[in-house]
Amino acid sequence: MTTQNPVSHDPVQPRTIIGRMPKYAAGKPPTEVPGLTAFKLSSNENPLPPIPAVLDAIREQVSVNRYPDPLSTKLRNALAGFLDVPADDIVTGAGSLGALTQILATFAGEDVDGVQDEVVYAWRSFEAYPIVVQTAGALPVEVPLLADGRHDLDAMAEAVNERTSVILLCTPNNPTGPILTQDEVEAFIAKVPANVLIVIDEAYQEFVRDENAVDGIKTYRDHANVVVLRTFSKAHGLANLRVGYSVSHPEVTNFLRVGATMFAVSSLAEDAAVASLANYDQVVERVQKIVDERTRVVDALKELGWDIPRAEGNFVWLPLGANTAEFVELAQARALSVRGFAGEGVRVSIGEVEANTRFVDLCRNYPKGSSLS
Repeated sequence: MTTQNPVSHDPVQPRTIIGRMPKYAAGKPPTEVPGLTAFKLSSNENPLPPIPAVLDAIREQVSVNRYPDPLSTKLRNALAGFLDVPADDIVTGAGSLGALTQILATFAGEDVDGVQDEVVYAWRSFEAYPIVVQTAGALPVEVPLLADGRHDLDAMAEAVNERTSVILLCTPNNPTGPILTQDEVEAFIAKVPANVLIVIDEAYQEFVRDENAVDGIKTYRDHANVVVLRTFSKAHGLANLRVGYSVSHPEVTNFLRVGATMFAVSSLAEDAAVASLANYDQVVERVQKIVDERTRVVDALKELGWDIPRAEGNFVWLPLGANTAEFVELAQARALSVRGFAGEGVRVSIGEVEANTRFVDLCRNYPKGSSLS
């Protein structure tokens, strides 16, 4: 019996863009340090568990052998009542990132005569933006933030051209923290062609206390080309269940449903989200505890001489520049994991009271703190 030599082929290769794309760096777990409780402050997770009704809903969900409702009908109906919007204007996804991926897959990435769509967004902003934009086949157009960590909306408007298909507005901006105001967003929309989709990413909306902040739902009601992104991962404490959604007009949602990932939201996640909405007053109480801790941390940093952007999410931003890696290492030595962005700064999530106090103590003893303002 003769053995045939295997046919020689070139190795399987991905799309060329894959090799050029940045890789998402999830928040690292803290280093264990003897005598210290370790805390993870690197992923903007809610340090508090879901409310009791959510835990009950999770325990009662047993039909894991069946596919979930692909339209998440119960959740969309609950959100329709909660937001006072038509249920047909809501498309669910695996977190707000999943919902965004669906939007980009539907409205960006066309390559006509060798010309790709462009997606405009501020930078630095949510780390996944350049990944999902390029995965969709579009070109990212990154517009630098202003010195105070805010979007430069004038420069973003100037970056729009005939190839622009989507604009992403992150408010509060992750990782720097400031919000966009209603007035400046309305002025920005007036400068953008009506055939360009404007996505208002409000993943941290529940933590915002600035009364001038943009209201994504109000804005979508007034503009047919506006889509709002929201999630249950942050304020509701359901990050591990992956449930988010977008809200937009039928001329957008009708296309979104064609490209949406089927069964992206499990029955478990759907029931948990519905239970959380039904007991939203308890969610608000927990969010306020985090906001109170955020205020305590920000006030302490300011007293110490730190100049930081206005924090409206569940995190603060230290513009450490070249000292970023050093600060991350010092935090690890104190059993704290924080999210460093090389050469730019450090994002620190608001966590447990003990963790926040230890972080402030680190900033108090960090010799370069006040000189970085």
